[in-house]
Amino acid sequence: MPEPAAQTGATSGAPRVLTRRGTELFMLVFAAVLVTFALLIVEISQEQTVTRDLFLYGAAFLVLFGVAHFAVRRWAPYADPLILPLVALINGIGLVMLHRLDLAEVYGGPFTGKQIMFSAVGVVLFVLVLAFIKDHRTLAQYGFTCGFVGIALLALPGLLPSSISEANGAKLWIRFGPLGSIQPGEFAKILLLIFFASFLVSKRELFTTAGKRFLGVDWPRPRDLMPVIAAWVLSIGILVLEKDLGSSLLFFGIVLVMLYIATERAVWVFLGLSMFALGAVVAFNLFDHVQLRVNTWLDPLAPLGPNGEDPAFQLRSGLFGMANGGMFGSGLGSGRPYMTPWAASDFIISAIGEELGLVGLMAVLMMYLLLVMRGLRTSLAVRDSFGKLFAGGLAFTIVLQLFVVAGGVTGLIPMTGLTAPFLAAGGSSLLANYVLVALLLRISDAARRPQTPAKPKPKQAPIAEAHTELVERPR
Repeated sequence: MPEPAAQTGATSGAPRVLTRRGTELFMLVFAAVLVTFALLIVEISQEQTVTRDLFLYGAAFLVLFGVAHFAVRRWAPYADPLILPLVALINGIGLVMLHRLDLAEVYGGPFTGKQIMFSAVGVVLFVLVLAFIKDHRTLAQYGFTCGFVGIALLALPGLLPSSISEANGAKLWIRFGPLGSIQPGEFAKILLLIFFASFLVSKRELFTTAGKRFLGVDWPRPRDLMPVIAAWVLSIGILVLEKDLGSSLLFFGIVLVMLYIATERAVWVFLGLSMFALGAVVAFNLFDHVQLRVNTWLDPLAPLGPNGEDPAFQLRSGLFGMANGGMFGSGLGSGRPYMTPWAASDFIISAIGEELGLVGLMAVLMMYLLLVMRGLRTSLAVRDSFGKLFAGGLAFTIVLQLFVVAGGVTGLIPMTGLTAPFLAAGGSSLLANYVLVALLLRISDAARRPQTPAKPKPKQAPIAEAHTELVERPR
């Protein structure tokens, strides 16, 4: 529901804006102090001294989110004041853990400097989105264009040679030699969200029209199933061609949730999950790489293969690390998260669980939960149908990506190639998620902005009786 400010006019809303922005600034400063203090603990534990990098990282963090705060204050003054501080704190905790891994000289590092650089670029994109997209509803006009570009970006790595697109068994990247690499799927998810939100708003009647009734359920008509079938074929194609279970789950889950939000019919979710389960079973029986992922998930303690390979080593190391952390963790800088391969990206959740324990890991997950709740609250409060679907899809993208990552690390589902939003090392993920948060804040600003009350029409003065007496009556 909109806040009371949305019903009282722009004049009474101005003090509320100053209060919200002051709260946001206070929480950002608190996040910067907390992150700097955590960096101090890491350096004292690892180096027994305090280096200059500590103050540089703390200052860079404060400057970056100070810029983001003033951008929100300038272009989205009514936006939710909790979203940006939550993002800042999650990003800061990621920087702390990456700095800790840098001090351990983990393979692939250093990570902290790159992460700050990508955070700076992400904040620039964040500011540009807020500055140039004045109304989120204009994005609906480019829905089909966004859908076409999103599908092209999603399928591109699978069509390229493995030498420039494959890593760790998944074809997700496009490498540009010494210039680095990019993961197109991270940006494709936002474009596809725009497409599905605009498409479902324009074709909502087709999906709410019941077909034949069978087993007490009103099933959709066959011709209305085409979007779900297309999404199913595309997600299974990603699973097969790009060897990526995570992106396949993320994409298909977004489609199903947006269908449910648009129609409020659970039959779409049941039908979609059934189709996905059927496709996954077929893929498991036909493709070796799918079998390897599933078998590793089912038995992480399996003995070595005939050639000495150990595909479950990463998952097993992460599970042992979290078990070593226990309830309260080994302490920042006192564990051994570097024993797990790719601890800075895919398995940063297990690194946090080892050094901060179950309590610290639950606190981080609670921050994600609060961020998603504020996004869903924005979806409920915004007045237009496109904004409701789009904000709900953006919020669900964060929680589903987190579920896929945390589920893979803890052994709940097979391992995937996704990274924890704002937390793990990864340039493409960080940039795309800053764009996602900027769009969510733009919708939040529209939802909370006070509506200018319509001017009452002037009442027409009654005709005096004296005037009526002068009117000659027709004979």
